Amino acid sequence: MSALPGASELDPTFTSLPYRALGDAALTRARELGVSHADFRFERVRYQRVAVRDGVLQSASDTEDLGFAVRVIHRGAWGFAAGITLTPEEAVRVADTAVSVAVVAAAMTSTPVELAAEPVYDDVTWVSSYVTNPLEVPVAEKAALLVDWTERLRTGAAVDHASAYALQVQENKYYVDLHGTRTTQQRVRLQPGFEAMGAGADTFDSMSSIAPPVGKGWEYLSDGSHDWDAEIEQVPELLAEKLKAPSVEAGDYDLVIHPSNLWLTIHESIGHATELDRALGYEANYAGTSFATYDQLGTLQYGAPVMHVTGDRTIEHGLATIGFDDEGVATQSWDIVRDGVLVGYQLDRSMGHMKPELAGPGHPDGRSNGCAYADSPGHIPIQRMANVSLQPAADGPSTEELIGRVDRGLYVVGDKSWSIDMQRFNFQFTGQRFYKIQDGELVGQVRDAAYQATTTDFWGSMEAVGGPQTWELGGAFNCGKAQPGQVASVSHGCPTSLFRGVRILNTLDEAGH
Repeated sequence: MSALPGASELDPTFTSLPYRALGDAALTRARELGVSHADFRFERVRYQRVAVRDGVLQSASDTEDLGFAVRVIHRGAWGFAAGITLTPEEAVRVADTAVSVAVVAAAMTSTPVELAAEPVYDDVTWVSSYVTNPLEVPVAEKAALLVDWTERLRTGAAVDHASAYALQVQENKYYVDLHGTRTTQQRVRLQPGFEAMGAGADTFDSMSSIAPPVGKGWEYLSDGSHDWDAEIEQVPELLAEKLKAPSVEAGDYDLVIHPSNLWLTIHESIGHATELDRALGYEANYAGTSFATYDQLGTLQYGAPVMHVTGDRTIEHGLATIGFDDEGVATQSWDIVRDGVLVGYQLDRSMGHMKPELAGPGHPDGRSNGCAYADSPGHIPIQRMANVSLQPAADGPSTEELIGRVDRGLYVVGDKSWSIDMQRFNFQFTGQRFYKIQDGELVGQVRDAAYQATTTDFWGSMEAVGGPQTWELGGAFNCGKAQPGQVASVSHGCPTSLFRGVRILNTLDEAGH
């Protein structure tokens, strides 16, 4: 077994499991049954959640998802089956079932399934970039930290209640296929957070941490990439200001949007809209279409010329970062929007073969860009989102300089609620904090604000993106898709950005309509 550069040690409690024998048994049986393709995927995913409220531990839970799956192409159709009994006999039975499913599906498959080619990766290992596996830190230590956070937050006069939590995941996968690729991978991810809640004279509201979830270990709480102590000290005062802030006056405003808010708009209006299965209509029964249809590739003016968006499954600490996807494809980075024009999509191997022109020179028969993923050994891999990110301007302005360009506007920090239609076109987003900008200066918070637009109008109104010093990697643990439903984690990087003439709603007024 060879390790990729920089790879760390695999968890020995995973490597002691019999996945190699199971995979060999399953693929041998699939070959005997005459399939044109077969792959075997073995997974162990461990989850831990620790939650505290008002200085008291509320819950500490550990769960594990362990099993394997066999996927085949037979008679031009997909077949899939999964199992949890870790014996070679069960692996053979699951392979038999997958082939039987394909036989039934073949009668209903009008276009034979074919996969884009991919080089063979001979027994490689990949481990994500982290220092301390969070699942190896004692629960008592985690609980003590979260208790301390809530007690410190509650010293603020405006804070009536405070909660804190830490979600942690260790994901191990083994993949092998009939073509000879064999990969073993391990990654960890972590989402710590807190929320302070309080009541004003005529309202109730909250203020949450704007720290993003990350593909890091427990070192995230002390490595300086986020100043937890400063944020905990500031949030009670920020909440007090918000509770007393005037309600926003609806109208058109210039917006300066911080990465802690803009990442979610990228996720909903770009990330999902440029998943090729949605653009082709595959997800229509689950609110999964896209205005960015394939016939507009290379012509759709998605946004302003300063807009450069990439898909990337390789960036360090990204939540969708992995060495190889669940079809044995080496992960990559590529352009999705360049100079404001739609130039690419996110796709898997079957779509790569369908649309070979997306692969560019050197791949005449197409290639996947490594976006197949299953969240469980019991689920089939589907096309899932890469780390989709808006790139900064090399010599771009600071956040303060962007604010200084605005005479009448709002500065938006932190994500909150959102709504978008099934075509990923009409949307509205709120935020943790909206600051009024007057003559290039911040003059205090307003509340009850949401920005509303269509995707192309919004990104077309983007006048400037900040420099690299303003770029941050946000993201989410809970991106949902497919039937049966699957949940994936994904990151989105972006700089602070300036938008002109965006419609602002007063949410209190809208609620009364």
